Amino acid sequence: MKTLTVPLILIGLQDEGFHLLVEIFAFGQKLLAVVDTGASRSVFDQSFMKENVKDLQYSKESQATTLFATSNTFQAVIPELKIGRLRLLNYLTIALDLQTVNEAYEDLGHPRIIAILGSDLLLKHKAVINYNIMKLRLAP
Repeated sequence: MKTLTVPLILIGLQDEGFHLLVEIFAFGQKLLAVVDTGASRSVFDQSFMKENVKDLQYSKESQATTLFATSNTFQAVIPELKIGRLRLLNYLTIALDLQTVNEAYEDLGHPRIIAILGSDLLLKHKAVINYNIMKLRLAP
């Protein structure tokens, strides 16, 4: 099976905790996303989606189950999402308010994130994280 390899960025949190970030490309912009194997769904920042999508649809899902859950969720389609060379067309996603997450990152001196890549996407693309070489392997 052919796989694609994407570089990961390891950022330190308080008390020896870490997050993995990956560069993504959406709406003509290079952005950062957290790779979160504990998140059941991938989500994008609500304010970012409002800036880039004309038709956000309110979602009846009471909560998108990620570490960073909030109350109001919206659905939207991203025409083209790239993670390295993995190209996803018409990617249906959930939009959540990630402001609190970004404020915490800013307090720790880390860059803003636009998305959380969760287990739905990671499982579908048979993701493998190699911590030795800081790479994420994905199947198309």
